[in-house]
Amino acid sequence: MSLSVAAVGGLHAEARRAAVARLLADVPGSVVLHHDLASAVGGTVVRTVRDRFGIRSTGETPLVNDCACCALREDLVPELRRLAGDGTTRLAIVELWDSVEPKAMAEVVTAGGLTVTGVITAVDPALVLPYLGNGDDLAEVGLAAAATDQRTVADTFARQLEYAPVLAVADSPEADDEDRELLAQLHPTARQVPIGHGGLAGAPVSARASAAVSPLAAAALAGFDVEAAAAAQHPACALLPAEADNHGVSTLVWNRRRPFHPERLYAALEDLTCAAARSRGRFWLADKPDVLLHWDAAGGALCVESAGPWLAALPDAAWEMVPPVRRAAAALDWHPEHGDCGNHLVFTSPGLDRDGLAHLLESCLLTDAEYAAGRDAWKRLPPAFDTLLEV
Repeated sequence: MSLSVAAVGGLHAEARRAAVARLLADVPGSVVLHHDLASAVGGTVVRTVRDRFGIRSTGETPLVNDCACCALREDLVPELRRLAGDGTTRLAIVELWDSVEPKAMAEVVTAGGLTVTGVITAVDPALVLPYLGNGDDLAEVGLAAAATDQRTVADTFARQLEYAPVLAVADSPEADDEDRELLAQLHPTARQVPIGHGGLAGAPVSARASAAVSPLAAAALAGFDVEAAAAAQHPACALLPAEADNHGVSTLVWNRRRPFHPERLYAALEDLTCAAARSRGRFWLADKPDVLLHWDAAGGALCVESAGPWLAALPDAAWEMVPPVRRAAAALDWHPEHGDCGNHLVFTSPGLDRDGLAHLLESCLLTDAEYAAGRDAWKRLPPAFDTLLEV
């Protein structure tokens, strides 16, 4: 029997545990592997392996470079290989600890020669907005995965949510239409599967084995492309949300083929960052016209990073080194004068002031006179973002 591996993660711990329990009940021959990073303060990570009957084994693995997540990486693949070798395990459910992000673990498992068939983030719709608005450092709430972990609750939750192609959604009595709409707009391409929609739990093993696979189990076994998932997160070709306005939640998609003035944009960063629960995309800065910049904001905090050059800035010979998905995305959005250079920012939030936000963004662009001065003049504009980019 070949081993399938499904990662189930998410900061919403109760929803995550419910999703794992559902999979364990619905997939005969399934085993849950969990590394508890909460014990890392004592110098070790505790590993538990269990099936539907209870705990099979427990063990400890020491920290690696004072990093609990690194210890998880070192221990995970050998344990999965051991499960694959026993010939009786059909599905290994890797239940990720609270702040562990599925992208890194899916890539580790795949690099280890194992087959990831599903990546699922468990979500309680009533908690989406509170978690997206939580700017606390993970270390402040006891969820840091390493001593050097500088992530926040909001940005960690956003990445967990947006990477997974499947969302296991808890049946939350506290959730309303606005909560569910926010979840839908944040990740419109995700398949949402109710955690409680099983129907096989509690039935005899023989009945479950012959019955139709439950929706969540089917999602865990459907297959997963690690390379495509990574490409979908790159700011140059990410599948960002589309325009939407429903149940009090809006998504504004803002595209412009003119660069931002560095000083005016920098002065507006706080207002832009706080204008929406979540914003992301790519942008074009006049004093760095050849650099694709990544915009990633949640919880009132903004991360701006260089994502390398625009394709328009590369010599033709260098295009062969660019992944095909990146070239295809650029071709679909190619401008005869500017190539793939431009601004594509997406803001999603309840109560979004779409007109005010659009006006503020427009005011940060180069004026007609500044634009007409050309690239040499743009490069001489004050480098307001150098500190933020650590140039």
